[in-house]
Amino acid sequence: MNKKWFRKLLERRLLVILLLLIQLVFFIGLILSSSQTYRIVSWTLTALSIGVTLYIVSKKDKGAYKLTWILLISIVPLFGGLLYLMSNFQASTRLFSAMISSIRKKNAPLFHLPGSSYAEAEERIPDDLPSVGYLQNFAGYPVYTDTETKYLSPGERKWEALLEELEKAEKYIFLEYFIVQEGVMWDSILEILKRKAAEGVLVRLIYDDMGCFLLLPKDYPKQLKKYGIECAVFNPFRPFLTGEQNNRDHRKIVSIDGKVAFTGGINLADEYINAIDKHGHWKDASIMLKGKAAWSFTLIFLETWELCKHTNEDFSVYYPWMDEPCPFGSDGFVQPYADSPMDTENVGEHVYLQIIGNAKKYVYINTPYLIIDDSMISALTLAAKSGVDVRIVTPHRGDKWWVHMTTRSYYRELIKAGVNIYEYTNGFIHSKTFVSDDKAATVGTTNLDFRSLYLHFECGVRLYADPTAGCRAITEVKEDFLETLNVCKPITAQDCRYNIVIRAIQDILRLFAPLM
Repeated sequence: MNKKWFRKLLERRLLVILLLLIQLVFFIGLILSSSQTYRIVSWTLTALSIGVTLYIVSKKDKGAYKLTWILLISIVPLFGGLLYLMSNFQASTRLFSAMISSIRKKNAPLFHLPGSSYAEAEERIPDDLPSVGYLQNFAGYPVYTDTETKYLSPGERKWEALLEELEKAEKYIFLEYFIVQEGVMWDSILEILKRKAAEGVLVRLIYDDMGCFLLLPKDYPKQLKKYGIECAVFNPFRPFLTGEQNNRDHRKIVSIDGKVAFTGGINLADEYINAIDKHGHWKDASIMLKGKAAWSFTLIFLETWELCKHTNEDFSVYYPWMDEPCPFGSDGFVQPYADSPMDTENVGEHVYLQIIGNAKKYVYINTPYLIIDDSMISALTLAAKSGVDVRIVTPHRGDKWWVHMTTRSYYRELIKAGVNIYEYTNGFIHSKTFVSDDKAATVGTTNLDFRSLYLHFECGVRLYADPTAGCRAITEVKEDFLETLNVCKPITAQDCRYNIVIRAIQDILRLFAPLM
């Protein structure tokens, strides 16, 4: 690593951390400054915490969130109420939410430029129409045909396909990622991006500042600008105690000319393609779309770009099929979707719940984390108790010990209800996939944990098999899952009988799971 580059990176990160600590020390010092000041501040903050607790109880929100916040306020009554207000009631957060709402409203009609295949879905997949209708008519993401799908796992396959498609770009390349890190994978992509930008192709990159906090220097957008690459940093991490910093861009999107798109769990860093060994073999998943459905990911990217850059572009100029028909064949029904924490609609969670609820024979799930609330537990256990073959694969080797321990705390009740749990013993599984009954699947970025389901910006692709032609990617997701079981350990009820200390730690961690 270049020493100058590392020094710049370290200086910026240390400054942010130092300023955060100064704010915290100042606040504590204010409270402890004198006995009289302490009493006044203490009474005020205690009264505030009582009021906040009553508000939380009356609020329409997830029960797990309510319980966690009430518990936190009870443990630290002086700071708990204020911390809740800082996390949930800030002008910057409300402004952020208003901007997103305005952008979505302005661009909603553009998602229908390729036309919607809703009428065809109504005729050919009537049993799936509630799911199709929810995403199209309520969430605003149309269902398409004339799209070819290809499931790519592990990350090496996505990397290979991505490099091949990037070379074909003629007009624009849009990339949006949670993590970008210099190394074998990103360097190979960057070389193509620099060459394409020099050829006149519009190249844009969005990366999340928290995801790259210790990976990229502050001036990285300026470095890319020298190569003709436009860059935006999502929600820059600032040295202020704000709740807005919780809302990260966890999406992974590539759109090439609006004709080809990628999404899934794979970031642009070397562990995702097993170029380095971070937690053993890294098992991940992505999906490539070619055809009309790729347009949705183009718009999802452009909306985030407008949010970051405060531009006001006419996105219709990027539509690829104005002057030519889409030449790609249909591979079932394809419905890309995105999820935002800035509204009350948990799109990713609802996609998962609908797949589970509609299953008649089986549901196979890959997830790196299994930290779920009562609604997801109820859906999984009810399906298993109803005779559906529910199988979940999680990592045997976790990337964060406390998260991994919390994941394992859910095994007992799921196994007791008939859910089959497996741990991937080859290393770390980072795939986020659901597949059911050979007719439904989703591949995306949403983990089964509170942060991903409710706090992050996420995305995915909902797939429906055509009754006569099926869907290539659904078959590939299922086959990959079953093949993965060969390197997994089945977890039994006996495996979940931990000693009293481990059980106590797990129970405590579960109480604070919504804040992880």
